[in-house]
Amino acid sequence: MDVLFIVGICVILGVTGQLLMKKGMNEIGRVSIRELASLKLFSIVFERHVLSGIILYGLACLLWLVALSMEDLSYVYPLMGTAYIFTAILAWFFFGEKLTVLRILGIILISVGAYLVVIKP
Repeated sequence: MDVLFIVGICVILGVTGQLLMKKGMNEIGRVSIRELASLKLFSIVFERHVLSGIILYGLACLLWLVALSMEDLSYVYPLMGTAYIFTAILAWFFFGEKLTVLRILGIILISVGAYLVVIKP
């Protein structure tokens, strides 16, 4: 299986996991670090969206190990930067988060960087 395909699946799983965790945390509300050290941790982790997100993110980590076994870290890791692109756009779409000019510029720079890593002269 092609390493780019595996990294792409990692990105999709990771981004989806992040979006689900955010949806769950929006439903739970603001949490302090102190609360994470209490029994409230269980209600956070077992909130259905948060748990689904953790599972997807965990699957992404397992697939990441496969990608790392196939290619140099310096090649595949910058490709994970594409997750920032999709996360920012989907967070804007689903949660109404701000996409400022500077964020959009950053997304463009990440896209160019990921492309430069993938091309082989």
